[in-house]
Parts: sequence; structure tokens; C-alpha cells
Amino acid sequence: MSKRGIGEYGAVKVETDVAGSDRVGLISMMFDALIDSLVMAEAQIKRNEITAKWESISRASRIVLGLQSALDHEKGGELAANLDELYGYVSRRLIHANATNDPAIISEIKGMMGEIRDAWALIQPPVDVSRMAA
Repeated sequence: MSKRGIGEYGAVKVETDVAGSDRVGLISMMFDALIDSLVMAEAQIKRNEITAKWESISRASRIVLGLQSALDHEKGGELAANLDELYGYVSRRLIHANATNDPAIISEIKGMMGEIRDAWALIQPPVDVSRMAA
């Protein structure tokens, strides 16, 4: 399969997944995409693929900003405030990793975001019993 075909398949899969997801599912997908971008950036730094690394880190940065903007500070209280600070820290670290080509920074971020992704995956969305067949 060509790179273009793989890219098109990935775009269709994402659109299909997004259409069928709830808020919890969308956030989980964002974390998965973030981790994927970080894995790619770490490998690209090690292979000295500077342009590809920049693209992966830019994608990761946009995802972190998306996660940050999705925070509900009214309902989330202290947890939302703490996550807001963490996402700000991650954004600054991504800038530093991009400037210094340091894979250790990417690994640090990947570890932190992986822990949050794993915790997020434990959240079960509420079941809408009105939609269930009798």
C-alpha cells in the first residue's frame, strides 16, 4: 500500500471513529494520537530527521492545546486547574525538545501523557438507557 493510500485510510478511520465517539472517546483518541506523535518524534530525533521531527512535535503541540482547551474548569475544579498547568508545562517542554533535539524530553512527556491516557481509559461513559432496546 502506498504512503498516500495509508494516509487516506488513516483519515477515513479517524473520521469514522470521531463520528461514532462520545466526549470520553474523543479525548481518548486525542491521547492516543499524542502518544503516537511523541513516539514518532523521538525516533525522528534519533535518526536526525529534523523536518519530520518538527512536524511530529507540531502535531503533538496542537493536540496538547486541544486537550487544554477541552478542560471544563467549572466542573473540573482543582483537577482541571492541575491538568491546565501540566498541559502548559508539556507545551513548554515540547518547544524545548524541538529546539534542542533532545529525545529524553520527548520520553519524559511520553511517560507523563501515557499515565494520564491510561487513567482516562478507565473512565466509562454513562450509559443512555433510553437508547437501549427492551
